[in-house]
Amino acid sequence: MISKLIIHHHNNPQGLLKVSKNGQVEVLTDEAEGKKFKLTDDVDVAKDGMIYFTDASFKYSMEEHIWDILEGRPYGRLLSFNPETKETKVLVHDIYFANGVAVSPDQRSVIFCETVMRRCKKFHIEGEKKGTVESFVQDIPGLPDNIRYDGQGIYWIGIVSEITPAWDLSFKYPFIRKVAGMIHKTIGMPRTEKNGGVFAVDLEGNPVAHYFDSQLAMVSSGIKIGDFLYCGSVAAPYIIKLNVTQHPAIPINNSKASRK
Repeated sequence: MISKLIIHHHNNPQGLLKVSKNGQVEVLTDEAEGKKFKLTDDVDVAKDGMIYFTDASFKYSMEEHIWDILEGRPYGRLLSFNPETKETKVLVHDIYFANGVAVSPDQRSVIFCETVMRRCKKFHIEGEKKGTVESFVQDIPGLPDNIRYDGQGIYWIGIVSEITPAWDLSFKYPFIRKVAGMIHKTIGMPRTEKNGGVFAVDLEGNPVAHYFDSQLAMVSSGIKIGDFLYCGSVAAPYIIKLNVTQHPAIPINNSKASRK
């Protein structure tokens, strides 16, 4: 039986929260190194009780997150919170929109997503490489959000949208980001997100499957339980359920992707 739930909170009160089974809310931490959290994002708990989480940006809130992306600076952090000592520690600085977090099944590392850069990195928490960061998966076919481990050797990464030509150009040329900011401030950004879904990789970061659909966008998380893949969204008020036994991923160009 679940006696407590550890969650993150995008808005006020901002920070890492503990919710009891009776609905009581406690703020565990809301700052690190003198900087308040502005966009606490994802969280996972190791077997030893240590809590790992991300602050996507210490400068911009959820409502302002587009400015974090357009500014193109690494305001994100990977952090830990020790529930015994109440210590909050910054493990990794300078992350471009720090997002999903997953403790590895061997409890020796933490995988975290870096949305803007379309990649995930591995932070070692045990062993000879303790305290170091290395690449886990590069060139994800879209913008990664949360990451979940299914207990069967696979990490599932929510994909908000594919990379559109406009998005690609904006990150190559700061001037285009500046123009995009002006457009957003005056009339709002046009919605171009599409082909959202879930990208699956193995324990070494090798691609296993990619489920997507042109009508999907803003998919924030995915996890396979039994025969079903469940997907959540930061924007839609529902959960998607797909039977992956009936609709398995099919090989396309030496990779795997799902039928629409």
